[in-house]
Parts: sequence; structure tokens; C-alpha cells
Amino acid sequence: MIEIWHNPRCSKSRQTLALLQDSGVAHHVRLYLKEPPTDVELKAALKALDVTAADIVRRSEDCFVDGDEDALIALMVANPILIERPIVIAGSRAAIGRPPEAVLPLLD
Repeated sequence: MIEIWHNPRCSKSRQTLALLQDSGVAHHVRLYLKEPPTDVELKAALKALDVTAADIVRRSEDCFVDGDEDALIALMVANPILIERPIVIAGSRAAIGRPPEAVLPLLD
């Protein structure tokens, strides 16, 4: 099952969700601002994305504070608005929907 960490207020997140819906693939929508990932889930997403926490943290948010990998993960878990969106996870693979078409390889 594919999961999308979705923020309905974000246009790229809405476009990515529409792409998933149009593809007909089974998916779960996780409103990650209301149901934040745990540190274990975030670390698994980072591994699937093959990026570091610094690569997906939204530095423009008021609650951003720079730190090392563990500090950034803890900060994103406590303040999920800091997580770049949308993230689409398909098992051990993941992609950030920027642009939305970046998630297409996960649908195969």
C-alpha cells in the first residue's frame, strides 16, 4: 500500500494526491500535521528517500532551528510542519512530490 504524507493546504500535495487517485493505485492518505510520524517512521522515510534530515527540513518555517541529524529529526517529529511535502512511501521506496510526477516510479 502506498502512503502519502499529505497537507491539503499545499498545492503540490494536492496535485500529488490527485495523481495517485487518477492512477487508481491503492493508497492511504496520512494528514501528517494531525498524525505526525514517529522518529522511527521519519528515519525509515529518510532511508527510503535516500536523503538526510537536512535535505527535507523546511528551513523557512518559524520553528526551524538548525542542528545535527538527530536534532533535526526530533524537531520535525515535534513540529511536522517542518517536513517537506508531500512524501509518498511505497514499501522501501519513497519520493517527494516536487514535482508531483516524481512519484510516478513508485506506481510501477
